[in-house]
Amino acid sequence: MTSSETLVSSSAQVADRCRWFALAIVMTAAFMDLVDVTIVNIAIPSIQKDTGASFSQIQWITAGYALAFAAGLITGGRLGDIHGRKRLFLLGIGGFTLASALCGFAVNPEMLVASRVLQGAMAAMMVPQVLSIVHATFPARERGKIFGLFGAIVGLGAVSGPLLGALLTQWNLFGLQWRPIFLINLPVGVVALLLGSRFIAESKAPRALKLDLVGVALVTLGLLMLLYPLTRGRELGWPLWGYGSMAGAVAVFALLVAYERRKAARDGSPLVELSLFRVKSFAAGIAVQTVFGVALGVFFLVWTLYMQIGLGWSPLRAGLTGVPFSLAVSVAAGLSVQKLVPRFGRKVLQAGALLMAAGVLLYIWESGRYGLHIAPWQMALPLVVMGVGMGLIVAPLTDAVLSGVPREHAGSASGLINTVQQMGNALGLGLVSVVFFGVIGDRLTPAQVGPAFVDAFQHALWWVAAVLGAIFVLMSALPRRPAQHEEGAEDARGAGDTEGADGEGLAAAGPREPELVG
Repeated sequence: MTSSETLVSSSAQVADRCRWFALAIVMTAAFMDLVDVTIVNIAIPSIQKDTGASFSQIQWITAGYALAFAAGLITGGRLGDIHGRKRLFLLGIGGFTLASALCGFAVNPEMLVASRVLQGAMAAMMVPQVLSIVHATFPARERGKIFGLFGAIVGLGAVSGPLLGALLTQWNLFGLQWRPIFLINLPVGVVALLLGSRFIAESKAPRALKLDLVGVALVTLGLLMLLYPLTRGRELGWPLWGYGSMAGAVAVFALLVAYERRKAARDGSPLVELSLFRVKSFAAGIAVQTVFGVALGVFFLVWTLYMQIGLGWSPLRAGLTGVPFSLAVSVAAGLSVQKLVPRFGRKVLQAGALLMAAGVLLYIWESGRYGLHIAPWQMALPLVVMGVGMGLIVAPLTDAVLSGVPREHAGSASGLINTVQQMGNALGLGLVSVVFFGVIGDRLTPAQVGPAFVDAFQHALWWVAAVLGAIFVLMSALPRRPAQHEEGAEDARGAGDTEGADGEGLAAAGPREPELVG
């Protein structure tokens, strides 16, 4: 081998090593975001007790994050396409770390809610870059493996979050009570910021794009008009203006579609790339993601309240109870992408929806049978069944949605994926007012709290089961197999146009490879 060939080989090895370092860094950021959500869920009763927060404020600690996250995700994805995904990722993780510090040092519920909103806005800059950096860095033949890893990270985050939150809350480190659940993000964020600036390669969309400010305003307005009255409706007595606001949100979204269509024809820089919806895998996947978010939003909040307030369990006991669920998600997510989806296609996702529904129904039965005397080990079976079902969905669903998306629209697409899931999650959190708190009386004696929370939990789970049934039906519109799992699909597409799994083409408007900067 000549010296020049040796140099090329060495450079290729360094580049390959750097991209795997970059993957580890963005996965760490995704893990931090996931852990932060699950940590907060398990600590909610402790936060309420310490700060004197009302149930409405408790909802806002979770829903405020989801609202800001959903409202900013599409914009965050597009800003990454325009100004560089690395740049926005680093800005997002720096802001997320700062917001975590503000949450940790909040002096009252109002400051905590405001800090959570800021944290959600910063996450909206950070999270879309994770999938778009992966999409721009790794070829399609490797992305199935990457998404399998992503699914395992989701499961690991689901395991670590409740346990870490329970331990940090129970240990009461330095007398800080629940505050370390946020402060733990500080060292992780600083390290990710330093390493990310070194190892992540900058990438942008290959064509010059502009930020669509009118689109940003319409998306934000529409989401707020829909989610704000839904979240606060019960607290305010479901005023007429709330119904008017939610109806008006539909008109705002219709105006957004009309404006984005005209914007795309005029200068090719819309905020929402409507042409993506011509790919059946993307359009169907977006619908499934939205409804799936609703189910998760309802379940995780009412589950925490049921265990810690209804059953009177400690945070640690509640956190340990969730371990079988989280482990099942992690294992099933890895198996689904690596082994099952290539062989069985969308049947795996449909089986996941049915398994989750079966686990929910089993949980309803056990909760009713054992009442306030139910033990953690008795919850293990329904939680494992639900966890396996969720694992079969969570990793391959992302893979299916992005399988037909051109790389230059990776940021916009990943922003949309995360937006609709967070929008569904916020809708679910808002529905908790109806399906859970709506069943509980306003004034309960201590003896009435437990039975009331058990009944409300069962009532909410019936809603979750119904939503999972709707997800099963929607999944019939997904492609039978994601595009990269079809035999010869990679060779057929090459570096040219991208086709969806349904055969309808979506022509790439530019080269498949992103422009690398710096």
